[in-house]
Amino acid sequence: MTKNYDIAVIGAGIAGSSVAAVLAEHASVLLIEKEQQPGYHSTGRSAAMYIPSYGPPFIQALTKASGEFFKDPPSNFCNTSLLSPRAEMLIARTDQLAAIDLFMQAHASNSNVKKIDADEIQSHCPLLKRGYAAAGILDTSGSDIDVNALHQGYLKKFKQHNGTLILNSHVNSLKAETGGWIINTGSENYTAGILVNAAGAWADEIGLMASAENIGLQPMRRTALTINAPARLDLSSMPLVADIDEAFYIKPEAQYLLLSPANVDPMPPCDVQPDEMDIAVCIDEVERAFDIEVRTIVRSWAGLRSFVSDKEPVAGFSAQADNFFWLAAQGGYGIQSCPALSRYAASLILGNSLPHDLIKFGLNTDSLGVGRLL
Repeated sequence: MTKNYDIAVIGAGIAGSSVAAVLAEHASVLLIEKEQQPGYHSTGRSAAMYIPSYGPPFIQALTKASGEFFKDPPSNFCNTSLLSPRAEMLIARTDQLAAIDLFMQAHASNSNVKKIDADEIQSHCPLLKRGYAAAGILDTSGSDIDVNALHQGYLKKFKQHNGTLILNSHVNSLKAETGGWIINTGSENYTAGILVNAAGAWADEIGLMASAENIGLQPMRRTALTINAPARLDLSSMPLVADIDEAFYIKPEAQYLLLSPANVDPMPPCDVQPDEMDIAVCIDEVERAFDIEVRTIVRSWAGLRSFVSDKEPVAGFSAQADNFFWLAAQGGYGIQSCPALSRYAASLILGNSLPHDLIKFGLNTDSLGVGRLL
């Protein structure tokens, strides 16, 4: 027997689970996940930080608009703090100093961002080899995000509002009908008035299935690994340290150091695995910059960060397929921006006005729409 819902959301990663939780307060919502657990792909492989200065303009606006949620989440949302303060430090060699100046020009009004010299860089990260960095930028507004607590909080909220989550359910076909959609998952058929495509790296495939436009989504592989931290290192005060041109980054992760070459390698949608060359490049970059000799890799993994041409998210109704809503292309910014992005998307889906705080940060109903890509 066909089960009927007001809204169906495909994908239970952070984008899908957060918007489903907001929508479930106002409608009957089905959340469909093809894996055995929500967040198996990009969400579950993220080492996310909350950095308001990170990303393109609308991502920065969404991140800033998410700040209050992260600092003071709703009661019963989670049992732990979502944020733990951790500064971000961008470093530049002598040949990269122009990039420092460009960054400072772009963030001239941000009191949390300041240019620092080689001595101050060394004081924040003694692990860096002396003479490697000529100048840097310190952003004190950063924090680590407890990604699991955030994701589980949204899933808990979704369940509290009687949302239905189905796992191990691959969408086999989508059929438009008057006033909505028929969704076939092989063993079951579901109907929904509105279909929300939050399928991550697979979003264009879902769009094609629905005869919606192609948004040009490109998944990009990013590899990461952890190593044992030197015993002398104070991890509590060490910032995330990144090359100004994003050639690598390094950050504390529990008792380990997390390293990444910050690569953006085009990939098809898949259960992506770490690449040996990525790992070798990362180790080489880090050993050149830091007083570290990598002898043992504790763990390595990779995730997909999916982008469209302008690197901004896509959140809006399709111009071709009725009652089909795109929620895709969060790139590497989906965790830090999801509290605001989920409210933004839910407002459009429900036909409501945007919340005033989102408007205050420069967002409007067309900011993230599909039309800009066509």
